Parts: sequence; structure tokens; C-alpha cells
Amino acid sequence: MAVDTPARIAILGAGPIGLETALYARFLGYDVDIYERGRVCEHIRRWSHVRMFSPFGLNASPLGIAALVAQEPTWRVPAADALLTGAEFLEQYLLPLASSDLIEDYLHLETEVLAIAKTEALKGELFQQEERGDEDFRLLVRDKSGAERYAEADVVIDATGVFGQPNSLGPGGLPALGERDGADQLERGLPDVQGADRVHFAEKHVAVIGEGFSAATNVIALTELAKRYRQTRVTWITRSSGHGEGPMRRIANDQLPERDRIAATANALANSDQVAWLPESVVRAVSRSNENGTWALQLAGSATQELVVDQVIANVGYRPDSAIYRELQVDECPATDGPARLSSMLTAQGATDCLSVTAGVPDSLLTSEPNFYVLGAKSYGRRSNFLLLNGIRQIRELFKIIGDRDSLDLYKTIGGVQL
Repeated sequence: MAVDTPARIAILGAGPIGLETALYARFLGYDVDIYERGRVCEHIRRWSHVRMFSPFGLNASPLGIAALVAQEPTWRVPAADALLTGAEFLEQYLLPLASSDLIEDYLHLETEVLAIAKTEALKGELFQQEERGDEDFRLLVRDKSGAERYAEADVVIDATGVFGQPNSLGPGGLPALGERDGADQLERGLPDVQGADRVHFAEKHVAVIGEGFSAATNVIALTELAKRYRQTRVTWITRSSGHGEGPMRRIANDQLPERDRIAATANALANSDQVAWLPESVVRAVSRSNENGTWALQLAGSATQELVVDQVIANVGYRPDSAIYRELQVDECPATDGPARLSSMLTAQGATDCLSVTAGVPDSLLTSEPNFYVLGAKSYGRRSNFLLLNGIRQIRELFKIIGDRDSLDLYKTIGGVQL
């Protein structure tokens, strides 16, 4: 059933996908509220020094570009093949988009959505009944002063991402012994090891844990730092034995050359004397000395030993937080924690190269709760291969569902580009 304008859509998260979703909705004439518990694109700000491996043309929508050109004719569009840093992407595209007339007045910053429910029906009521879809949503919202209030919406779209919920270090996904006591002291992201955070890593022994692109990026940055600060040491701990040539799985004929360069460089480093690579190893216990701040890692597996290091970077991935929609009827994939239907589609298509994964099957975006949707990285659950291009494609397919119009495509109609 179509949700006609001017229905109210609540969008959770003002990251790239939240902003793009709001823009699409506003162009169609929907009323929107964009709730963001921090600043616009808060998580990108944390790795703003890192160069993205996907080019600008795959990270921005044709609609967003058209909107900014229309609002400010002097705005310069970055080159489609430009590999921007997070800071450049923010300054040249995302922040202008957030400040545009279509979005700015609908942003509720430093405002957190604590919980979502139906306005009347409890979680166990009207199960799989059409009447449940006729009922609006009620959101419990807390602003920066700490005051709580209720808000209502006809449609809710969760684009809050996953970066606030890191996975645990220990075997089988459990917290390592002692991890919960010192979890807030562990670095889990992409620190600016060659810039603002250099003092914490230069001339130090650093353990990097994980085998994804965040870990690879950190390993590369640390070895570059070691060229200037010779006492800097890097130990790379991975759970698997690697993928032939090293820790990183490379994609055949990768459509993103910079992604392949990172994988190849990291693999070469892992097999060099610049990095001590410990494959098939997991962290069983972790503790930090109160005297000198060093970390003691008890490793199990092929490298069973106690490893004492100065710094730890835990790049073991993230998982979605479903607590805010606990009162809704949302099925979750038992393997990924993402929405069950989308996760099933990703499994069926394979997830080796995210460029080939589209949201072209409309049912894949449906959750078991009518008019509630999860977009962006959170929709991929624990999978780490989400790209912004996939989120932009999701937005287009989502509004075909919301508007019940299979031919609806603002990217082609206004932006002039068929994604």
C-alpha cells in the first residue's frame, strides 16, 4: 500500500545515507525529521584523514549533485574519479548537502532516538495483520539537554550505521577475558597515526588485530610512520591463516583499484620484516598495566604466547544495535543480525565484491514490520563490505516501495543518471 505525500518520515542518522534518504524524500514532497545523536556525519569525522578507496562518483547521488548545483551554481563538483579523504568528502559534498534548503531545517542534531514502537499496538499484537501497517510509529526522543519527548511518524527509516557497536576480541566472538573492563580504552577505529595521533604510536610497539580493510589501512600507516620513527614496531594478529599471499583477500579484477592496492600492500608488508604477522591467532585475555600503560595480550592458537605491547588497535568489525526497535516486529538474520530478508539476498548473491550487490529486488528491503526500514551499513548486519553506492541504490528502490511506483527513479529523472 502506498504511503502518499505529505506523510511524515523519520530518518534515524545524519550520515551519508541518512542525508541522501532525506533528500530523496523531500524531493518527493514528504515531511521528514532527521534525528542524529551527534553531529552531521559524526563517524566520518573520526576517520577524516583517511583516503577513501571508492571514487567520488560512487559515493554521491545524482540527485545530491543536482540539488547542490541548483542551489549554488558556483559549487564545484568533485571529479567522478577523485579519491577524496573523509575530510574532503565532508567539506566538498556532505556538509553542503546538510546545509541545503531541502535538508537543513529538518535536522535534529544532538538528538537521540531511544526507542520506537507503534502508537497503540504492542509488539505481540496484530502479528502479520494488515491493520498493523495502518498504525503510525511513536518515537522516544532525547535532546541534548537530556529532556525526553515523544514524536510520531508514518514511516521510520533506520540509517544509524554500525560503528558505535564494535565486535568483541575473544574466541568465537566472545569478549576476551578482561576486555569488558578496559573496552573504552581500546582503539577500535582508524586513528591518525601519522598526524594528530602520532604521539601515541611513534616509537611504540603496536598490535593490530583483525583482517579487514581497517586493519590493513592501520598496518600500512604504521609502517609508514616507522620510516621516520625507527623504533615503531607492528604486530598484526589475524584469526585466519590468510588467503594465499597474505592476510587480505583480494578480489579478482577488482573494480576499485585503490581497494586492491591496499590489500596487496598490506599482504606484502605481512610477509616482510616490517611487520610481525601472527596468523591463526586470537586474543584470549587482555589487560592493561596501571604503572606504564602497556597492554598484555594472551594469545591462543598458532601463536600461543603473552604479547606485551604499548598500543592495541582492535579492528574486528562491528555489529548493528537493534535495541531501539525491540518493540517492533522485525525479523533478524541469525548469521548477521541484519534484517532477515536483505541478509538472505546478500547471501544468495554472494558478497565478494559489493559493487555487484544491488537492492534490485524490492522485497529485500522489506522488514517484517510494515513501513519500517533499515538502510545503509546497518542493513548489512555484521558484513563489512557495504559501499555507499549500495546505500544509494537502496534509497531508490525503497521509495519505489513507499510510493508503490515501480518506475520511480529520481536519479534518472532529475539527476540524469541511471544507477
